[in-house]
Amino acid sequence: MNERRGRGTPRRACVLGASGGIGSALVAALERRGVETIYAGSRRATLARSPAVTSFTFDFADEASLEEAATTIAAEGPLDLILVATGLLHRANAVRPEKSMRQLDPASLAELFHVNSIGPAIAVKHFLPHLARDGRAVMAFLSARVGSIGDNRLGGWYGYRASKAALNAFVRGFAIEASRMNRESIVVSLHPGTVDTRLSMPFQRGLAAGQLQRAEQSADHLLQVIERLTAEDSGGFFAWDGQPIAY
Repeated sequence: MNERRGRGTPRRACVLGASGGIGSALVAALERRGVETIYAGSRRATLARSPAVTSFTFDFADEASLEEAATTIAAEGPLDLILVATGLLHRANAVRPEKSMRQLDPASLAELFHVNSIGPAIAVKHFLPHLARDGRAVMAFLSARVGSIGDNRLGGWYGYRASKAALNAFVRGFAIEASRMNRESIVVSLHPGTVDTRLSMPFQRGLAAGQLQRAEQSADHLLQVIERLTAEDSGGFFAWDGQPIAY
């Protein structure tokens, strides 16, 4: 049974990256909150699990797929909430977080930037214009604390850090442009915490007790943060507990 729609609950939401651990949990959390229409986008077709959910496919490598999806969705009305829940940290033996500059690899860096910053930026090109122009409207991106330049005290993980830092830079600029279309718009980066998904699985050993969140917990925390944001927070970077993170 859906939870009762609360004040500020969006009516029309879109999740890009809906097949991932956090993305799927975000779709489910939006359902529980009673969001009337949820567009769930992923690279591969998935079955809609409720009448509220409409599935669609897109591929960051195919800009036309983003344009087509955004145009189709916009024909049914503006969006109140857009969540970009895509990300890449590792892939088999081809992409791994670097421990040293000696491990830097051009192909891995290109793939990390494509998935973590360039792809989301092109998605904004096509989806942000369809964010509601009147009233509160939010576009949020899953970033990572390690993408904070000011918070970097350990080094390493060069490609992932830099690609998420680039995403944050994009978000700051998008927030400025979005405010010219709607003064009540909010565009932010969010750090979901360490979540029990395939992305974090190889790096969970040694975590302090309670540090690892279930995807469902993280999704609820992120939506709670979004619900508390105001237009003054637009362009910011926030952790799952609502605390601001330095860029």
